[in-house]
Formats: sequence, C-alpha cells, structure tokens
Amino acid sequence: MIEVESLTKRYGRLTAVESLSFKVAKGEVVGFLGPNGAGKSTTMRIIAGSLGASSGRATVGGHDVAEDPRPVQALLGYAPEVPPVYTNMSVRSYVEFAATIKGVADVKAATDKALDRVGLTSVSNRLIEHLSKGYRQRAGLAQALVHDPQVLVLDEPTSGLDPAQRVEIRELIQELAAGDRTVILSTHVLSEIEAICSRVIIINRGKIVAQDEIANLAGAGKVVRLEVARPSEALQSALAAVPGVVGVEIHDHDVTVRSEGDVREAVASVAAPYGLWEMGGKERLEDIYLRLIAAGGPG
Repeated sequence: MIEVESLTKRYGRLTAVESLSFKVAKGEVVGFLGPNGAGKSTTMRIIAGSLGASSGRATVGGHDVAEDPRPVQALLGYAPEVPPVYTNMSVRSYVEFAATIKGVADVKAATDKALDRVGLTSVSNRLIEHLSKGYRQRAGLAQALVHDPQVLVLDEPTSGLDPAQRVEIRELIQELAAGDRTVILSTHVLSEIEAICSRVIIINRGKIVAQDEIANLAGAGKVVRLEVARPSEALQSALAAVPGVVGVEIHDHDVTVRSEGDVREAVASVAAPYGLWEMGGKERLEDIYLRLIAAGGPG
C-alpha cells in the first residue's frame, strides 16, 4: 500500500534522509522509530505529499505521491506532530472544513463520526485556540480521519496527551487498524508501538538501521532480566563468568545480563542461590531500539 524507493531529501548541504526504501503492506500497522532529527517527520511528510523529495519516489496505493497527488489525498489521512489547525475556528467548523476540501459527500455525518471517534463531541463548538494541547492533538487526528482513509500516517499522535487520553487514542488506533487499513505510526512512547505494531522500521541519521517484525529483532535470551533477593558483587562476578555473557548490570534488586547467545538456563542456575524472584528472557523494544541505534544496525 505504501512503497518508498531510494528516497532522499536534502536541505542545502544537510541530508535529512538518504536512500530510504521500504514497503508497508495493505492492512499492516508499522512503527516508524528513530531519535530526534533522524528524518522520521521528513519521510512522513513526503509520503503524505506535503513535502517534495530531492530524489527517489513514494507511492500510496500505486499512485506516485508527487506526480499523481489527488488519488493519494483521497486514500491517505495525515496527522502531523503539530496539528494543522486554524485556531480561530471552532472544532466542528474546522473538521467540517477538512471534510469539504477532501470531497466528503455527507460532511455533517462524517464530521460527527470523526469527532465522536476522538472524543471531541463535547467541545465541538469551542474555539480551537481555547483548547489544551491534548485536545488540539485530537482535532488534528479528527481531520485525518474525517474522510475514512485507507491509509493513516500518524506522527506522534499522542503527543501532549495525559496517560488516560493516550490509552484512549491507542485503543482508537488499534480499532482503526483492525480491518484492512494501513497505518504507519511514529512515537517516542515505545510501549505504544509494542501494543499496536507487529513490525518496526528504525532510522538513524537519515538511514534505515533495521526493519523487521519486533519478534525477529529481539534476540531470545540475549538480554536476561532478573530480580533477586540478595544482589551482590559476588553475584555480578558469577554471572559475568558464564560463557557467552558480555555484560552484567545491577541496580538494587534488578539485574540485567547481556550475552552473545541464549544463556537463560546458566543464568538461572547461578542466580538461584541469591534468591531468584523473577526472570525474563524477552528483549523489550526499548532494548532493541537502543541496541540498534548504538550499533548502527542489526549486527
């Protein structure tokens, strides 16, 4: 549904993204990750058609974003990190305006549905300038949804929301992605990516360092987390001596063991005399992300 080929964007001497290539299939929900300044928003803006590329191409539903933009606009909903709202308009007027310029047949019905979906019905008659950042973020999401697009490009959709609101929007995104809608989602809240996405694309300094299913990127047993009753230097030394272990960190009762292979059985045996409370061998997305960004690739 989304295809990016050798995409490059330069601002003078600065290369924001360089030779990016990836695909997002119909119905797939993909997390787009990277540190600040990595080129995530630039790439998403190019896919959405709001920014031109220096070279390469992006297509949505088989339509070239630069050369055939009208079908792309009908297929795609884009919610940038900073909502493109007109603050002197009411929430309802703004979403109705978005529906009109997107060619929606029944503007009122589509507006009502979008406002209800993002939880803005109760404030629909308020001026946007009087809304909190979180509600403005929701207004930006409503305009992206109002024409019921097949593809959603969401750049930090939960930015500025409190924890309860984040859960609501996360559940909404999960609901929207339940059918055959395609979603590419950028966020710094990695737990949201784990909850919503099955695959991630990680970029750094404008280049892709990894793209795969989260389960494939997580090396089983390569990061083992323990909770022990009696942490000590002796435990740290004993774990460090396990063949294949490359690092041991202890913080209070929490122990992290990093290794070149699956060392869970040996680690459990060593830790048991120190009062092993809990052990987990699944590498978290945060660990995967930090490892890949530091190494520059899957390695």
